[in-house]
Amino acid sequence: MKYLPLLIVLVTTKLNAQTELTFDKRFVQSEDKWVAFQKNEEGAYPFGFIYIDPEAGLTLNYEGTFEISQTGEFIPTKFDSTNVKVRLEANNVLVAFIPENKLKELKVDSTPDWLKYYKTNENSIERLYKWGYMYNGWNECSKALTFLEKAEKINPKHKGLAVELAFSYNCLEQYDKAEKILEEDIKINSSDAYVSKEYIYTLAKNNKIDKAIQQYNSAKTTVKDKQYEPETCYNILQYYYYQKDKENFNKWYLELSKLDIKNKMIKEYGDNMNKNLNK
Repeated sequence: MKYLPLLIVLVTTKLNAQTELTFDKRFVQSEDKWVAFQKNEEGAYPFGFIYIDPEAGLTLNYEGTFEISQTGEFIPTKFDSTNVKVRLEANNVLVAFIPENKLKELKVDSTPDWLKYYKTNENSIERLYKWGYMYNGWNECSKALTFLEKAEKINPKHKGLAVELAFSYNCLEQYDKAEKILEEDIKINSSDAYVSKEYIYTLAKNNKIDKAIQQYNSAKTTVKDKQYEPETCYNILQYYYYQKDKENFNKWYLELSKLDIKNKMIKEYGDNMNKNLNK
């Protein structure tokens, strides 16, 4: 009997290990997953199913709350036939994936029946492109590629697809792939601000700064939309900063100071680089 307390401790530890929730997933990593949120003021875990609505984006189908008993059972308190949907922002709030073996205790299906209405035309190029575009916007570029590369196999000339692919490759530091795509895309879409911005970024990262500057100067006249101009100038400026080329850095720092900068971070980063390089 003197071993009984130790046995109780071991059993309790095992139960806790089985029911422990790990809050390490962002909303953008949780598509088609049952998730739990951190305990609320009442000590219960809010939970629900995260999916993507084509119009609203990331959405939580909020099911209710649950508590975990001393024996590790998930005990739910669900909403009574109320369909509560919450639009989610792609922020850094962390949730936990609910273990598959606990879904029966929560009285939910692994895949909700209503989800099928959001899964129509999954293999259409329009849907694949849109999902890739969204995941790029959330900086989940590897995930974005799983959709965009499928879309490319259907129709590589689909409007906007080439630059989204290049964005993913740039994000993943696969600059050669991005450059190959954009070399062709810029010929077709020379006046597109997004394509020009991504092309200049790619060239700067691929140490082809002369071509990047050539594209920057060309865009001055061919691209009417100037929203990315400070960003493209900053990318050239950053290249010279890393090269410790003060003469060219100062030239482009002056160019940056002449632009209408809406993004304060670009100005702040530019100013910090200037202080570091010219101190």
